[in-house]
Amino acid sequence: MAYRAPINDILLALNHGAGLKAAVEAGHYGDFDSDVTAAVLEEAGKFASDVLAPLNRVGDENGIKLDAGQVTTAPGWPDAYRRWAAAGWNAVSGPEAFGGQGLPLAINAACTEIWSASNVAFGLCPLLTLSAIEALDAHGSDELKKIYLEKLVSGEWTGTMQLTEPQAGSDVGALRTRAERADDGSYRIKGTKIFITYGDHDMTDNIVHFVLARLPDAPAGTKGISLFLIPKFLVNPDGSLGARNDIHASGVEHKLGMHASPTCTMTMGDRGGAIGYLVGEENAGMRCMFTMMNQARLGVGLEGVGVADRAYQQALGYAQERRQGRAVGKQGDGMDPIIVHPDIKRMLMQMRALTAAARTICYATAVALDVAVRTKDAKVSGEAAARGALLTPIAKAFSTDIGNEVAYLGVQVHGGMGFIEETGAAQYSRDARITAIYEGTNGIQAIDLVTRKLAANGGAAVFALLDELGGIVARVEASNDPGFGTTASKLRDALGSLDRASRWLLERAATAPNDALAGATPYLRLFGSALGGCYLASEALAARGEAAGDHARYVTLARFFAENISVQAGALEKTVTDSAEAVTGADAVLLV
Repeated sequence: MAYRAPINDILLALNHGAGLKAAVEAGHYGDFDSDVTAAVLEEAGKFASDVLAPLNRVGDENGIKLDAGQVTTAPGWPDAYRRWAAAGWNAVSGPEAFGGQGLPLAINAACTEIWSASNVAFGLCPLLTLSAIEALDAHGSDELKKIYLEKLVSGEWTGTMQLTEPQAGSDVGALRTRAERADDGSYRIKGTKIFITYGDHDMTDNIVHFVLARLPDAPAGTKGISLFLIPKFLVNPDGSLGARNDIHASGVEHKLGMHASPTCTMTMGDRGGAIGYLVGEENAGMRCMFTMMNQARLGVGLEGVGVADRAYQQALGYAQERRQGRAVGKQGDGMDPIIVHPDIKRMLMQMRALTAAARTICYATAVALDVAVRTKDAKVSGEAAARGALLTPIAKAFSTDIGNEVAYLGVQVHGGMGFIEETGAAQYSRDARITAIYEGTNGIQAIDLVTRKLAANGGAAVFALLDELGGIVARVEASNDPGFGTTASKLRDALGSLDRASRWLLERAATAPNDALAGATPYLRLFGSALGGCYLASEALAARGEAAGDHARYVTLARFFAENISVQAGALEKTVTDSAEAVTGADAVLLV
């Protein structure tokens, strides 16, 4: 089924649910002209539909090939990438000083959803390049920026992020890749990295690797890690490409999904060591890498949104065409489309509502990160930075959980045909699975939320957000719109559960940290369920000034989420507060 970017839904979520319009009107975006937003997204949607979406199945079926250290991507991939870069899509939010368009991260976030929905394996490559741009711009020397940043911003070269080693997954401090100082100020890096996305490919002439390694005299653990820029091809003084560097793909993984995205084992040191250049300061690599990782975590959350939306569109189209049985009470011959059956409607509404909530949570994260760096008001900047930090683990984990759940439901709507690869429904489920794992597993995101983001300043960012969400609920109550049903009461109950669970975790984190860790994952789900419900209600309220049909549609969606998803908040609260002992005492069951 053809992909169509849901531009109206995206704009409503971006401007109203995520607060872009209000932030622009408050002057926090400087001279940004928000009138360009719709035009940019319309063009992104056309490119995605015409160029990227047709290659999604091609990439899944053909995959990639490794021969003599060189990866070949699926048919049509290099040409599509060149067209994508030539159209300026890689430079949307890039710094203007290095050829970027300087548009807000929030606009690029919406584009990232569109690329991910049309072809998630393709969109993964520029997602990592964007993270590389952020790290180099924030921490690189002027010399490195001059050589590499413009090429990365334009998309002429791509970037990778290289952390993982066989013994160092989530525990990055266990890495063993070595770096040695050279007399010319560069470094020689030796070691092996695994699970490196787009570690090699044939879409660009050069690839700029960002690699974590340890110097001989470095402290143990994460405090002794440095970040190095290692180009696939060295760059001559005149900017032309020189000799091949001592880094190559020595293997590729055969995966459940994302077949068209090369996942490489990268080897450095076969010829004396890869030549690398320090980014930031020695032994301060984790700070630099987190600049990349936080950007990538939002991007992966948007992958979850994109895959979810594509799975929903596919399931909706199938349900409108597939005929089985008849609607209750219908007379006469013939079968009806399965969309008339209440259980199919329920699944489709759940798919759409979950996708919409995850979308707005991701966009709200992007708006907060934008305001933190764009506003000239120091107080607003600080508050926005805290909001962005709080929302990032929720955007990553909640949205990728939703991507998996919606793709699962998509297969179910198809029935037996969903289990057959020909329909395409199974691919979305396979592709979505990795999103809950890479860039920090969703369990790691939940731990980060509870131990760092909730705990910061005594929970100030959480309780400030709860106050805002309470204001949305009050507006729903004041609207007296019968279409909302019990939305307001369900959301108020959900916010009460979130408030109580937050205070319980704050206390337990200090007195019984294992209890807090045991409740981290259900707490993140509770947070997303309350937050997403309030955001959808806010969008429905904003749509009231538009056509009655649109208003009713968004009210119904918000009501469904509140009465079917947010209503679970009470049970999640009890899971957080009442089940810790059963989790921490699980050794009696697990270690027998």
